[in-house]
Amino acid sequence: MNISRSSDASGSASIRFFGILAHPWRVFKKMQNNYKKIDLLGKPFLQKLVVKPPFAYDFPVEERACFLYVLQGEMQFQFEDDHTDIPVNHSLLLNCLNSGKRIRNTRDTGVGEVVIVTFHPEILKKIYERELPAIIQPGKSISNQSHERINNDFLIHKYIEGLLFYFENPSLVNEEILILKLKEIILLLSQTQQLETIQVILSQLFSPAKFSFKQIIEAHLFSQINIEELAQKTNLSVSSFKREFAKLYNDTPANYIKNKKLEKAAELLLASDNRIADIAYQCGFNDLANFTKSFHDKYHLSPTHYRLNQIAK
Repeated sequence: MNISRSSDASGSASIRFFGILAHPWRVFKKMQNNYKKIDLLGKPFLQKLVVKPPFAYDFPVEERACFLYVLQGEMQFQFEDDHTDIPVNHSLLLNCLNSGKRIRNTRDTGVGEVVIVTFHPEILKKIYERELPAIIQPGKSISNQSHERINNDFLIHKYIEGLLFYFENPSLVNEEILILKLKEIILLLSQTQQLETIQVILSQLFSPAKFSFKQIIEAHLFSQINIEELAQKTNLSVSSFKREFAKLYNDTPANYIKNKKLEKAAELLLASDNRIADIAYQCGFNDLANFTKSFHDKYHLSPTHYRLNQIAK
């Protein structure tokens, strides 16, 4: 365990402030700041920093994930042409397995304050010697999604307050406490509404293979997700996703996916005696009326009459 802190009065027009993860002293001597760091098993685990705008940072490609909690100021995460705002008392979870990501302040005035919890795969393996927690399931999800904003959560807010106490009282910190704090944040993340995406991001640390665009599309054709969620799984903004989709399929995502769902439904109507509602749900429709109308538009028959007509033939 190692605890360090820095404070300097010099100014700078712009810095890449998350460079602290690799070179804290060199970067932070360039600007007014207050920076504290606590290591676990020889690697940065907890960090707290205060930065003055303007600042921006391009994430390097590294095998780690970061939980960023905004205590003061407003941040914006950028990936390609997609922007995610992170208000005060909200947080972001992201991996650093691929590049093209940036975080910056959204205003030219005001101080920003951030707490960072870092997840290293080798440390997670060491502290979970027998089995990784359920939230980490390598290879069980086909997705390239690499970031997710975590909404304000009371328990996470209290967790951050606890970390602030240790930053102010470093003599009370030891390795056992830090291991408990690492396990605690993983448990808290597993209880948020964003569990599915968090699971993907943390699991990618142990199976960093990048899935092709088509693999992701085919794996989720019959899922009940919208275009925005599917774009996130490909790690693209909605506009970039639509452009890439048009290149590969010569169609819009909505039209192509709807037709595939209806084709599967037509097959199941003949191959099984399942209820119409069950077949609709199985093919990714969560509204029976919408399914029936879409099916009629394509085949000019209701699902029931289509089944009876084909059986009669």
